[in-house]
Amino acid sequence: MRDLVPVIGQVGPQNLGHRIRAGGSRRDEFTALCLAVDDMMDRIVAGYEGQRRFAANASHELRTPLAVQRTLIEVGMGQPLTDEQFTLLTAQLLQTNERNERLVDGLLVLSEADQGLAVRLPQRLDAVAAGVVAAHEARAAAAGVRLTSQLRPCTVRGEEVLLERLVTNLVQNAIKYNHRGGAVHVTVGGGTPELTVANTGQDVPPHAVAELFEPFKRLAADRIDHSGGAGLGLAIVRSITQAHAGTVTATARPGGGLLVEVRLPTEPE
Repeated sequence: MRDLVPVIGQVGPQNLGHRIRAGGSRRDEFTALCLAVDDMMDRIVAGYEGQRRFAANASHELRTPLAVQRTLIEVGMGQPLTDEQFTLLTAQLLQTNERNERLVDGLLVLSEADQGLAVRLPQRLDAVAAGVVAAHEARAAAAGVRLTSQLRPCTVRGEEVLLERLVTNLVQNAIKYNHRGGAVHVTVGGGTPELTVANTGQDVPPHAVAELFEPFKRLAADRIDHSGGAGLGLAIVRSITQAHAGTVTATARPGGGLLVEVRLPTEPE
């Protein structure tokens, strides 16, 4: 067993590929421990690579709008502008800045959710969803999408602001990736799952559904809402759900669109 100590002590970021790989026909406690350490290292590598990809993607997402901002500023400083050109330039700068704000805000929420919840209090999920639906009625109408809901009493333990963000992201995505004349339906309570959001829209290949919950993943097809986004919406939904000890799944609907189901621990009514 002492032979294992220096081997583990050498493991670090520079050699995450190192494995003990205890072989042979031995099936004792030492071999079992070696196999467990190797499995642990595989999980650490997966997490490390995930964080590395996330950092690289976040840097790329920030670099592009920052480069656009720099170009717009250099254009404005390089030559006299007419009133019309000045108005256009400032509008473009504001739009780019708003995109950066959405990205940073999304990264902060994602980080907060990944840290877990220090305190969980009873929250009326149906009341949270009712507020989100009411706040998005005008947006849905402007997009030509019918937004409906069926909200039954449902109490979960968690954090109200994060739960509101979870429902908001699902509703916003359901409206954005839809089509004029389409529909979004939000259901809360009445059993498991505690929350569902179903929407019409473009066809989603079944193999692509799981990838939508990864940071910075977007469907390549057209959408009716061009307000922009950082590709963090469903990644945040997953992190918030996990922070509440719940699960979230998505299914491609026949004819297009998604059905997203969120299961959360409930409180007796």
